[in-house]
Amino acid sequence: MSAPAAHFRLPCLSWRFASVWSRNFRVWRKLALPSLLGNLADPMIYLLGLGYGLGALVKTVDGVPYVHFLAAGMVCFSCMNTASFETLYSAFSRMHVQRTWEGLMNTPLALDDIVLAEMVWAASKAALSGTAILLVVTLFGFTSSALTLGVVPLIFLIGLTFAAMGLVVTALAPNYDFFMYYFTLFITPMALLSGVFFPLDQLPAALQIGAQMLPLAHAIAIARPLMLGELPTAVLPHLAVMAAYAAVGFWLAVSLTRRRLLK
Repeated sequence: MSAPAAHFRLPCLSWRFASVWSRNFRVWRKLALPSLLGNLADPMIYLLGLGYGLGALVKTVDGVPYVHFLAAGMVCFSCMNTASFETLYSAFSRMHVQRTWEGLMNTPLALDDIVLAEMVWAASKAALSGTAILLVVTLFGFTSSALTLGVVPLIFLIGLTFAAMGLVVTALAPNYDFFMYYFTLFITPMALLSGVFFPLDQLPAALQIGAQMLPLAHAIAIARPLMLGELPTAVLPHLAVMAAYAAVGFWLAVSLTRRRLLK
């Protein structure tokens, strides 16, 4: 097998990734409180600022108070941002600046294990952040349904999805400035087009079709009904889209990182 073809072979996974996950957790634990507060601040500002400010003008959306409508979008938005920042800035630092990954590869760990650990670690942080916001939203009374518990496993899948995509960008990035393209051209438009702030049916027909290709839209399509006390429809197709993004993104991330580091 030629070198380029070898880079793009299927990932070889093992439980050894857990040791890298544990290492990242122990480092993060030293700064856990400021990290959690930072992850909570941005979505809560959006939720309270827009929920009460814009909500005073909009009143209701789809028959529910605007702040209740916005709450589900903010939970998913927070998971996306947390996973993206972790796999971009933090993972890039470990890979390129600190060269932690190179040190780990001098042990029995394979590069595939390291990339998997980074993806699962970012998803774990996203799940923690999303669960914290879900708790705050519940305490504020923006959701009161027992179905809200169904959002907890969903936020981990959201984390995996955006962590995988973030690692693809990290594998290609020459420096930190490169990440602004990803946020400006992909993450921000996705937040605006996926139903975080307003219903998708308010978009032109062409944009509605485009929104159905975005993983965040499928996450919100499940989370919002659950948080409003309703059972979502077409759950399996929504989950399948997110799982496909996660699987393909992980394969690309591993392949591109091999090409970058295993020359």
